[in-house]
Amino acid sequence: MVPVAPRPRTSPQRLLSGYAAGGFGLLVVGLGGWWFTVAMGVIVHLGLQEYFRMAQRSGIRPAVKTTLVLSQLLLLTTQWANGGDAGIGFAADLAAAMLPLSGAAICGWLLLQPVTGSIADISASIFGFFYLGFLPSHWIRLRDLTDLALAPRLAGWPPGWPPVSAGMVLMLMACLLIVATDIGSYVIGRRLGRHPLSPVSPGKTVEGAIGGLGCAALLGAFWGELLGWHWGWAVGGLLGGVVAVFALVGDLTESMMKRGAGVKDSGDVIPGHGGILDRIDSYLFTPAVFFYVVTLLLPLIR
Repeated sequence: MVPVAPRPRTSPQRLLSGYAAGGFGLLVVGLGGWWFTVAMGVIVHLGLQEYFRMAQRSGIRPAVKTTLVLSQLLLLTTQWANGGDAGIGFAADLAAAMLPLSGAAICGWLLLQPVTGSIADISASIFGFFYLGFLPSHWIRLRDLTDLALAPRLAGWPPGWPPVSAGMVLMLMACLLIVATDIGSYVIGRRLGRHPLSPVSPGKTVEGAIGGLGCAALLGAFWGELLGWHWGWAVGGLLGGVVAVFALVGDLTESMMKRGAGVKDSGDVIPGHGGILDRIDSYLFTPAVFFYVVTLLLPLIR
């Protein structure tokens, strides 16, 4: 059995940065709309810059500026399509077209460079757009959900302040499931962890991963009942487990990229946490999974 690397003690600086990030997140989620989209745009921009710096350290020449611009356009068109009545027409079609059009534009840009792009340059650029553009855009789609059938208990919510929507509550649920995964993995892994989970992240253990999955499933079961879903405890628990798995996939994917680039952290923007990617890696694959489970599965079991 390979020994597991000891986890460092959490520093006060790390705690303060975490609380500040959490408070900012609650604020923009509560505001929603274009405020939330602008905040997402800043996070995506910073995350993409870190991603491309790691790619460049590996000898790759991605289409940095083109991908940065196209990712912002994707977020803006997603909000335009889902934030109001515009979603039924041109805006929805434009948002749907952004992924294929952006892929074509990235390839065209690399083709026109003095040194023609390689397959690695194309792959890194398009994956960057997918990883830090298309996937995070599902947070906007989730926040803009208004169908009260997805959160039946909100139908009895009194009108007035504070305004609560299905999207706000579901996004809060998704974020808390990720937090529960992180906390469960950390606590169980620190106390009981014996078996390393993956060589790309020596501090993670099988026991920690199971603990994180269990905590997310329990919290998901609670939320499923709280929101009034049919078979809420079962559906919520299943959703919590799925979120835990993809949060872990996101975490390990970023660790794999950092190992390939030969860096410990993706950046140093957040004191005590490293870069933006180090903080949001668990939040990248999960929104799409959560969004499609909620919007496709829940209507089938009403």
